[in-house]
Amino acid sequence: MAEIAAEARSLVRLSSKGALATLEPPSGAPYASLITLATEADGSPVFLISTLARHTRNLVQDPRAAILLDGTGSGRADGGDPLQGARLTLSGRAERTDDPNARRRFLARQAQAAFYADFPDFSFWRLDIESAHFIGGFGRIVDLSPEDLLVPLAGAESLLEAEEGIVAHMNEDHADAIALYAQVFGGVAADPAAPPWLMSGLDPLGCDLVRGSETLRVDFRSRIETPQDARNELVRLVDEARATLGSG
Repeated sequence: MAEIAAEARSLVRLSSKGALATLEPPSGAPYASLITLATEADGSPVFLISTLARHTRNLVQDPRAAILLDGTGSGRADGGDPLQGARLTLSGRAERTDDPNARRRFLARQAQAAFYADFPDFSFWRLDIESAHFIGGFGRIVDLSPEDLLVPLAGAESLLEAEEGIVAHMNEDHADAIALYAQVFGGVAADPAAPPWLMSGLDPLGCDLVRGSETLRVDFRSRIETPQDARNELVRLVDEARATLGSG
C-alpha cells in the first residue's frame, strides 16, 4: 500500500495536464475537459481557468469535480496496452484560490500561462481532495485517502516561507546542480544544447523540476522542515549525484 501511495503521489507531482470532470446544471450530466496543472506545496492540484469556459460555469454552480491524471503515456514505443499503465482519479470539491503561492507555483510549472493569467476572466482554482482511485495495471487497483496523497505541512512553516527564495536561488546560481539532479535522479541524458532544467517548487518531501513540457520529481532522503534542512539536502543530493557519475 505504501508503495502504491508513493507512486500515486509522484503521478500527481509529475502531471502537467489532466481531464477535469464537472457536473452540468441543471441536469447534472458529466462534462469533461482538458486543463493544465501544477500542485500546491501539499500536493493539491492547482489549475487556471476562465469564466468563459463551460467547466468554470459548472463549478460555480456545483463545486464537485474530479481530475483524471494519465500516466500511461501516448504512442508507447513498446506497443504495450496503455491500460497496463498508471492513472489516478482525484475526487473532491474545487474552490477558487487567491493564494499567491498557488499562483507562483502554477506559473513556474506552466510558464506559457503568464500571458493570460492576469486577464480579468481567469482565476486560479484548487481541488480539495476527498478521495482518490489509483489503477496501476492489472490487479493494482486501490482507493486512496487524502492522507495517502497529501504532504502534512505542520512544522514546515519556515520552509514554505522560504521556498520562493530557495527556488529562485537554485535557478539563478545553481543551474549546474539542477542539471545533475535531472541527469542522475531523473535519468535524463546530459545535453548542453537543450534548454536548462529549472526548479519549479520545493516541499518537505522533494522538489519539482521542469523543462518546457517535461517534468521531473526528485525525492528527498527524509522529510525536511526548515530552510537549513533544504540547504543540507540539496547539497547532499549534489554530492550524491557527483559521486554516482564519478563511479561510472
